[in-house]
Amino acid sequence: MTLQMASSTHTQPEVWGRNKMPYTEFILLMIIVDDDDSKIWSLYDAGPRNIRCPLIFLPPVSGTADVFFRQILALTGWGYRVIAVHLFGASLGGFLAQKFAEYTHKSPRVHSLILCNSFSDTSIFNQTWTANSFWLMPSFMLKKIVLGNFSSGPVDPMMADAIDFMVDRLESLGQSELASRLTLNCQNSYVEPHKIRDIPVTIMDVFDQSALSTEAKEEMYKLYPNARRAHLKTGGNFPYLCRSAEVNLYVQIHLLQFHGTKYAAIDPSMVSAEELEVQKGSLSIGQEEQ
Repeated sequence: MTLQMASSTHTQPEVWGRNKMPYTEFILLMIIVDDDDSKIWSLYDAGPRNIRCPLIFLPPVSGTADVFFRQILALTGWGYRVIAVHLFGASLGGFLAQKFAEYTHKSPRVHSLILCNSFSDTSIFNQTWTANSFWLMPSFMLKKIVLGNFSSGPVDPMMADAIDFMVDRLESLGQSELASRLTLNCQNSYVEPHKIRDIPVTIMDVFDQSALSTEAKEEMYKLYPNARRAHLKTGGNFPYLCRSAEVNLYVQIHLLQFHGTKYAAIDPSMVSAEELEVQKGSLSIGQEEQ
């Protein structure tokens, strides 16, 4: 495998602008991971360049690198570098984060995990027998499979906007990208927890309807009995979009434990201001729950 990189500095992408987000700058990296240039990874790097241990976000099956724009814009504003030691994974992204930590346990590359609506065993989807056939299916059929997990009932305006955004991102994916993601999502595989038991974990999930079953959530709790739990009353499949303030707060709380260490993901000069924001956010959420 070869790695070639091209980078450029941009303001926020057009798709972010539709959400009326403030101006920011970031570096878009296009990483070629195959000899024939057919496989390219897109990576947004934002925040202070002096931070050596950034926070990396991994998207779900239907997402692309920019689905975490609300986290990138907010966290970089507080002094975090977002792009490897802290991993935030949603759904399939969370499963892959666990597997990466598992595979590198003898020479650790991951210092902590934030798992959002994620899972530890692909058998929960009951599609392991179809995993090898996704490559033969046309793009529209693969998209239909993914859309089948999206909420179809009445939702609030913010959740509706999040679903629309993810449908737009899904439409941008080609057949080979979708087939490979669904194969990873459904082929027989599971996490070996004993290999990553020393990694700090926060499990983030929602109480309303999502693609993750109650059984899958309970399995995650059993797998990581010492993990911090971040529960959101609502948020559906995409809380990082429609409940971004709460998600961002839980990310900050998770990363507080690394302040003052070489694993800090934040610029030290920004710590006091960031801690104040966390306190304000905690107070706000506490008042809403009363």
